[in-house]
Amino acid sequence: MTEHGSADARHEPAELEQPHLYERESALQDAQQALDRLRVEYAAGGVELGSLLLYSGKAGMGKTTMLQQIRALAGAQGITVLSGRAGEQRIKEPFHLLRQLLLGELSALSTGQLDEVLGEWHAVAGPALGLVPPTGEDLDPQSVQQGLDVVMTQLARVRAPLVMLVDDLQWADQESLVWLESLAVRCPELPLLLAIAWRTGELPDRVRGFRSLVAGNSHRHLEFQGLTPPAVGKLVREVFQDAEDSFIRQVWAVTDGNPFLVNALLAKVRESGIEPVQENMPLLHDLAAEAQGMDSDYWMGKLSIEALKFAQAAAMLDTEILPRVATRIAALSPATAAAAIAELRRHQVLTGPADGPLEFVHPLLATSLYQSIRPAIRTAMHGKAAVELENAGRPLVESSRHLLETYPDDEREVVVKLRRAAREHLAVGAPDAAVRCLERALAEPPEDEIRARVIYELACATLLTDPIATANQLKLALDTVPGLPADLRVDAVFRLSEVLAHSGRLGEATDLTLAEAQRTDPGPGRTRLAVAHFMWAAFQRDEADGPGRSSRLADLASGMPGDDVNARAARALRAWDLTLRGSSVTRVQALLDSALDQGRLPAELGWTTNPWGLELPGIIALTHIYTDRLDRAEQLIDDAIWAFGVAGWEGAHLGIAVFLMGLAKFRRGALAEAEVELRNALRIARRVGPDLPLQWDAVGVLADTLLARGRVEEARKLAADYSFAPPYHPDAIVLPDAATLYGKLLLAQRDREGAVGVLRGVGEQLTARGWHNTIWAPWAGHLAQALYPERPEEARELAEWHVQRARIFGVASAVGSALRMNAAVVEGQLAVVCNADGLVHRARRELNAAGLRPNLPRSTGRDALSRNEWRVAELIVDGLTPSQIAERLDVSVSLINRRIAAVHRKTGSDVEGLAAALGLAVERPDSD
Repeated sequence: MTEHGSADARHEPAELEQPHLYERESALQDAQQALDRLRVEYAAGGVELGSLLLYSGKAGMGKTTMLQQIRALAGAQGITVLSGRAGEQRIKEPFHLLRQLLLGELSALSTGQLDEVLGEWHAVAGPALGLVPPTGEDLDPQSVQQGLDVVMTQLARVRAPLVMLVDDLQWADQESLVWLESLAVRCPELPLLLAIAWRTGELPDRVRGFRSLVAGNSHRHLEFQGLTPPAVGKLVREVFQDAEDSFIRQVWAVTDGNPFLVNALLAKVRESGIEPVQENMPLLHDLAAEAQGMDSDYWMGKLSIEALKFAQAAAMLDTEILPRVATRIAALSPATAAAAIAELRRHQVLTGPADGPLEFVHPLLATSLYQSIRPAIRTAMHGKAAVELENAGRPLVESSRHLLETYPDDEREVVVKLRRAAREHLAVGAPDAAVRCLERALAEPPEDEIRARVIYELACATLLTDPIATANQLKLALDTVPGLPADLRVDAVFRLSEVLAHSGRLGEATDLTLAEAQRTDPGPGRTRLAVAHFMWAAFQRDEADGPGRSSRLADLASGMPGDDVNARAARALRAWDLTLRGSSVTRVQALLDSALDQGRLPAELGWTTNPWGLELPGIIALTHIYTDRLDRAEQLIDDAIWAFGVAGWEGAHLGIAVFLMGLAKFRRGALAEAEVELRNALRIARRVGPDLPLQWDAVGVLADTLLARGRVEEARKLAADYSFAPPYHPDAIVLPDAATLYGKLLLAQRDREGAVGVLRGVGEQLTARGWHNTIWAPWAGHLAQALYPERPEEARELAEWHVQRARIFGVASAVGSALRMNAAVVEGQLAVVCNADGLVHRARRELNAAGLRPNLPRSTGRDALSRNEWRVAELIVDGLTPSQIAERLDVSVSLINRRIAAVHRKTGSDVEGLAAALGLAVERPDSD
């Protein structure tokens, strides 16, 4: 609900009338000071001036009245107020509280302002806010929450300053609660006063973040206690001026100073005609129990039959009560309902305009009226409420909560509605609510013919929140008889393999897709599963028959010469397989080009639209990266980041795309940019969950980047902090090869013995698998360097083999890197080029001893660089690209490229080793 300028601009719920907020003066003063500060500092140009007020206490202690007082104070100062009250019966309705708080204000914005507030989050946050209908596609809950954070930030800026009041937090729906926890943490950064009230001891366990916020004691938190006898005396004498002191004392004793109960008891005393004198004190105990209990007998004695029926129907709806819907639930005529509303307002049960929405004056009244309905009748009324809400055009997300409360009764229509509601919940980013609907649909139960399908839908609903449950439900769906239709069975098998793979059970995913492909009839479904099998196998850390799998993949790819999605996918996988095997790059690129559409991903292989998930286009991007097609790789990854943003996938999907961009920047030599991207990927990986392959990938390449920038100690610490050491991920490979990176790190720390042990093991494993890619895993070059001081002959043999394999692969950067490593262990003039001074001196001594005159050594290394070349070298180490260097120095890019070539030739180092070769210190970007 929204209010502008005046406290009585809208009919708002209020507690039983209390002329004064006794013994809450300090809390009221704090609120007034917070409001004054907000208004004054905002007028002075301040922005980050928000504050958080927290109120807790038992039911009836005056929390709601406190919020109403803040509303009145803010309204008097012309500050916009957003308010909402969570409902006990609406706790299972996703985003209910959020919509109460924001929908009214957002709907009042002009089209231009609304576009400004929603921005690019229109399709992601809009459905949760109730501003736009769901698109039908499932939304990632994390992305929805991120979008809602952005919307609130923009709204606070457009409508600043703002006051937001949240009552009965203990009943907030899960989705709104997650958003509110984030807002409470960010509140000081916004022009916003946020006041939140909840009942002591009733916050659910799931609000751990909010509990920590309260425990941190960094915000004003007041625990409301019962009133003292003097304060109760003031309340009593506002009703009974001549009340005796002993009578007042007894009122305090039987109510424990609870303001709500005091007022309820006084109303009961007045209705009963009892005089407030000492001889009537014994009657107070029974009257207080009756006022506090408020059971069906209490309400039947207080209200007419028609008013009670309407009040109970209203209690089913709980908050934002639509009179026409409550009228139909109560089965009353419009005229009778209007009279009932008037009576309930007169008794201070309901408040609000006659045409609605209505609210209960206090949530205790709603609870007591709901509980006054006999269980069997209550269940029937929930069913009636579901029907009437749907007939009134309300969304299924609102009416479905009532279906959850009905008894299973083998009704086909109920199953249909619950499945539809589940789809709507998923389309607004509320998978937990979808799970509740589908579990209830299974209990109805569905017809045998669709039972497996409903189980499958339930499994899909838990995919982002509970992978273990998803795996179990998918297995159940696959085993249920009658089973899934053939196409849906293929989907279920692939999703199960996806869950297994992402849960670290890659071997099971590989075996499952192979077995299911063999039992599936020939056709697109079988081919899809076969492609999935080879895709998961490509990411396995260990493999018993690598060459055999490669041969089978070759047969699959060659057997599908067409351009359908399965044929393209098979060729893309074969291109990646050949890349890892270090086969001819010409062959690799030809295969990959045949899988693409004029160099771009075909629509059926899109990042969010292909049948195999993000892994398949990710493999295409990796193939570009490891075949020096870095421009194509970066364009493809840019497309991924855009597609994931549109789809609202801001979790692991985005993290993988950012990692791939960092890897591409690293391969290009843009080390500063690579470091930024990789740190971002690492942040996302930590947020998504620990020990995922993404975290290992980001740590490995980030460590390699730090080594390339000469920051060996920082690379060592990073690896230690994330336990980047054997056995790495238990089931999945790390990009690039983790063991090779670890050996390189040991070598950089001068642990030659440790590096030799690690790198020999890598060589044996990868050779047995048939993987000889010298960029992916340059183990031979690093092993040669580690061996050289003690075993130079073996080192030279390894280095030559490394160069040979790089030449077979044919990728320029692979050959160049292999030659650089080879130069470190080859004597003679090449050692001069690579700054191997010890080898130069040894070669010259041996030539002199043989009576030969060696050539004069050429000037190399840092001393050989001209002043202009030295400046270019410094900028290369700082991570600038050739175009950026040209712009910085105001010369042509072609001239810069010539100078860069001279720098690398004279130093004998590529971009990765340039900082170390020149002894340059590297400026670090801000770290986490």
